[in-house]
Amino acid sequence: MDPSSRGASRPSAWSSRYVKVTVTRTALVVCAAAVLVATGSANAVVTTADVTGAAEAASGHASSAGASSASPRTSGTAGTAKPGTSADNGTAPASAPSTSTPSATPSNTPSATPSSTPFAKAPVAAAAGPVASAAVGALFSGGNHFCSASVVHSPGGDLVLTAAHCLSGDVTAITFEPGYHDGIAPYGAWKVASATIPNGWTSSADPDLDFAFLKVAQPGAASLESLTGANLLGTDQGFSHTVTMTGYPDGVEQPVVCTGTTTQSDTYQQRIACPGFPDGTSGGPWVLNPDPQTGLGTVIGAIGGYETGGDTPDVSYSAYFDGDIAQLYDTATS
Repeated sequence: MDPSSRGASRPSAWSSRYVKVTVTRTALVVCAAAVLVATGSANAVVTTADVTGAAEAASGHASSAGASSASPRTSGTAGTAKPGTSADNGTAPASAPSTSTPSATPSNTPSATPSSTPFAKAPVAAAAGPVASAAVGALFSGGNHFCSASVVHSPGGDLVLTAAHCLSGDVTAITFEPGYHDGIAPYGAWKVASATIPNGWTSSADPDLDFAFLKVAQPGAASLESLTGANLLGTDQGFSHTVTMTGYPDGVEQPVVCTGTTTQSDTYQQRIACPGFPDGTSGGPWVLNPDPQTGLGTVIGAIGGYETGGDTPDVSYSAYFDGDIAQLYDTATS
């Protein structure tokens, strides 16, 4: 797919290995609404051994791309870390980050009663179809949404996952609006304060590293995760699963949601056939074992990777989530 097909056009401005850019700006809007938070295991990053009840397999979408790519992988096996991916936090000493699994867990109880009902939050029977989770939202810049993103559980409750090709230039011009629909941001607009991106993407747009984390902020005591809930990050889960995928097409005021089966398309690439995921859906999460009422589960992919998400709206791709994204998560949360 042409780089302009699934992400917003901005010049590249990233360097270093895993790059973390931090500012101190505050968010634009405050919202006091709250919703059920994620349920799951005791770990923020879930590995294959942690998920024993994963759903068995049934057998870019961005408006434009960002930076250009590092040398592609020449060795390695799916499910293991690829070479050349050591992390360097731009705001800390350049030592390798800890690889231990964070111990913080999302609560499984409501933090407060929401002041209004967010989009698709109400309990939905299985026959009604997949749920658009409050933890999934749209990335905005210049008054328009251009990519999709989702809340991932973290110690600070402020971490968002998206595609790396959605980001370049000044990330502080971006806001994240979880649960966005019909011009309404039920949980407010959260200002991006920093971005953590793999060096292999910033140097040469390696499609196998097309993922990134954003830290967001908003005035007030409540964390983003306490309001929307969060998905757990799943790594080394294998390639064949039934997942729910969500994204925000350009010019559309509601998310599209699809449940389908993932397959392997390359050593570090996975794909899913789901109709109706055009430009703007890049960064949308692939969620394993979603809760039937909240849509929260374990995120094992994000629309991106090959051709920045795919060359048709009906087939989407994601970089495989292995040790690289786990290491990037450690950098983003350190």
